[in-house]
Amino acid sequence: MGAGSVAVVVTEDIDVPSWDLYELSIPCTVFGKPQSDLADPWYELRLCGTGAPDRDGAAAGTGLALRTRYGLDDLAGADTVIVPSVPDACVEDGAPLSPALTAALRDAYDAGARMVSLCTGAFALAEAGLLDGRRATAHWMHAAQLAERYPKVQVDASVLYVDDGDVLTSAGLTAGLDLCLHLVRRDLGAQVANELARRMVVAAHRAGGQAQFIPMAVAGTDDEGIGPVLDWARAHLDRPLTVQDLARRAAMSPRTFYRRLQAATGTTPVQWLLNERLGQARRLLESTDLPIERIGELTGLGTANNLRHHFLKHVGIPPSEYRRAFPRTVPESSVRP
Repeated sequence: MGAGSVAVVVTEDIDVPSWDLYELSIPCTVFGKPQSDLADPWYELRLCGTGAPDRDGAAAGTGLALRTRYGLDDLAGADTVIVPSVPDACVEDGAPLSPALTAALRDAYDAGARMVSLCTGAFALAEAGLLDGRRATAHWMHAAQLAERYPKVQVDASVLYVDDGDVLTSAGLTAGLDLCLHLVRRDLGAQVANELARRMVVAAHRAGGQAQFIPMAVAGTDDEGIGPVLDWARAHLDRPLTVQDLARRAAMSPRTFYRRLQAATGTTPVQWLLNERLGQARRLLESTDLPIERIGELTGLGTANNLRHHFLKHVGIPPSEYRRAFPRTVPESSVRP
């Protein structure tokens, strides 16, 4: 594709939440600062607001305000259109997105623009119908809302970004930087993207996906018949537990225990045990210097190879990389050996 024009949508202009500035700053940093020694010409960046354009450069309003030189009409003709985020009310409260915004996004796509979202910007692309039938992602904290609101979208909360050719989506915050560097890699080649990453003091490519950042939910239950048994199992994960063992301790048949646990937690006994063991392994990797082999034994996952297998499958990276990403933050003495 080569370096072309990049139009970044600014969806809020008055009282902009400070946390939204992060996603907005990412494409500005990647595409807005000329790097003529890497590629000439570099990208042409324009910020396009959903409000009235400030052609004369005069700011107004109170608090933190953004006034852009361009408006939604200026999305037309851009090679790439990026939506960094949408207002919180559109995500959390279901407030409607601007019809003018969704119409401008559809027009830009129909004109041949490459469409990109960072974090909650996926809600704008979905509202415009540009994600229908496509695999897409967003921040894992909002993925369920995206999937529920737009059932035609194939939401994958496990990845950092999804490249579906002419429509690309990323998870939140720093994953937006991963995607923007990926765009540079696609447009200008790996050498340019790698050197730009060095200048930004970031990794050119991060291993794994969002799974390594998603806390493993501890399934609670109000079922007094199995609640104590699950608590006991959590305290004895190093044992070779079976469904029969847990059912016997609950004074139930294996079939009854299976049905009760699935009704209470939404998962099977085998999957529940695996989730608990992986959760404990993550805690031990974060909070101790224990060898991988020992962590496998303490969590009931067995050998170091078996622990690596399950980590790669369910977390997305090996245990050693997870430990480097989440170094010890609590005293080792506070963790059960």
